[in-house]
Amino acid sequence: MKDNHFETEAIRTQTERSQFLEHSTPLYLSSSFVFEDAEDMRASFTEEKERNIYSRFTNPNTSEFIDKVCKMEGAESGYAFATGMSAVFSTFAGLLSSGDHIVSASSVFGSTHALFTKFLPKWNIKTSYFNVNDTDKIESLIQPNTKILYAESPTNPAVDIIDLELLGKIAKKHNILLVIDNCFATPYLQNPIKFGADIVIHSATKLIDGQGRVLGGVAVGRADLIREIYLFSRNTGPALSPFNAWVLSKSLETLAVRVDKHCENALKVAEFLEGHDNVSLVKYPFLKSHPQYEIAKKQMKLGGNIIAFEVKGGVEGGRAFLNKIKLLSLSANLGDTRTIVTHPASTTHSKLSREDRMETGITDGLVRISVGLEHTDDIINDLDQALN
Repeated sequence: MKDNHFETEAIRTQTERSQFLEHSTPLYLSSSFVFEDAEDMRASFTEEKERNIYSRFTNPNTSEFIDKVCKMEGAESGYAFATGMSAVFSTFAGLLSSGDHIVSASSVFGSTHALFTKFLPKWNIKTSYFNVNDTDKIESLIQPNTKILYAESPTNPAVDIIDLELLGKIAKKHNILLVIDNCFATPYLQNPIKFGADIVIHSATKLIDGQGRVLGGVAVGRADLIREIYLFSRNTGPALSPFNAWVLSKSLETLAVRVDKHCENALKVAEFLEGHDNVSLVKYPFLKSHPQYEIAKKQMKLGGNIIAFEVKGGVEGGRAFLNKIKLLSLSANLGDTRTIVTHPASTTHSKLSREDRMETGITDGLVRISVGLEHTDDIINDLDQALN
């Protein structure tokens, strides 16, 4: 039988029905599961049987959510986490040993940067950074102890695009693992495994949930690697709750239709911003003016819902813009039904030096907008009055 389409898999991948023949998967709010007898218990704990034991390990709701993401990403296996950052940390903790080395894009989420610079060095794990606009230097950073090549695409918050096919070829040539944070694109718009990624990570809190309700994360990829991540996580406990897994699995049923509309709105907003007198730069993957437009078209179905743009007037210009917003939300989240605007230089990245911010594309007047599902006229009208 031919494989079903993305939307069908998102809706029809479900746990086996119970004796009640429910149409929609129920919540399994149980911390543990019982065994038929001593032999069943022994075989379950030795993993001769594949079954639910304890919800820190597995649960029907988390398994359904993982199965859906694996099908969407073309992955062999996966594991779900309480947050996106627990997915990032557990992936590195499960796959790395003391003395290993990471090569990473410099434009990564702030907490990921802190993990690389403040916490992994405690275990003698070091990171070398490459600029997203200078990928020719990646191979010169690879050392004998390099284990992982890591990147986000599109990047947070500057919305740069990195050639995933190029990264896949470099990782294969040097026999290192390629780990990609695919949060901004979602499995609907981009599948890094097709380009050579070994592990793909998502903060499910963002577009996968899509409504600002719950936290969650997931890592999917090669079964042997997920096994190591699972063993670390089984013992350290960053598991996704059954309730959040249930919510996220339901959210995946509408991911395609939501993201289609997000992208349609975002392109219209980006085109408006590009023509505004008080905006000096706009970066959106499917604008032809984006420096990596051709790469984005190659590896993404649509441009996503995140726009980065430069407000004239530097840091003070960015603050003034935020203070004049009336309809849209000022929040640190993204991927919501509600449009969200953030000024990284004065908020999320204000603790970085100006030099460090500039290195990662966070200029003084940079604003990140997560375009929601409101009517585009209303989004544009609020942006216009705030910019004026």
